[in-house]
Amino acid sequence: MSSGLALIIEDDADLAIIFSEALKAVQYETEIICDGNAALTRLAVTTPSLVVLDLHLPYVAGTDILRQIRSDDRLTGTFVIVATVDARMAETLHEEADLVLVKPVSFGQLRDLAARLSST
Repeated sequence: MSSGLALIIEDDADLAIIFSEALKAVQYETEIICDGNAALTRLAVTTPSLVVLDLHLPYVAGTDILRQIRSDDRLTGTFVIVATVDARMAETLHEEADLVLVKPVSFGQLRDLAARLSST
């Protein structure tokens, strides 16, 4: 049984693949998006169950994408995991994101956290 669609919004191709494989391990269908503009375009036409969001993206910042997700009534049920190297920024986003992870994020860590979210 599928856990739903997970969008991985991450510009580091290697990390995006690791994140995708971790989420597939807990039955998510995954789609990788590598820039902010593409992410906003995709979010306008789909309702993912989960978004893994990098903050430092080309064209549109991850913080702007997070605020767009949180302001869209259609996406109120979407879980958002922020994955960032910016520990100070991570602290400021605990209220807006469901989880905030400071990179490096391991395969097992993301898999286990996503499994917990999908069971809620």
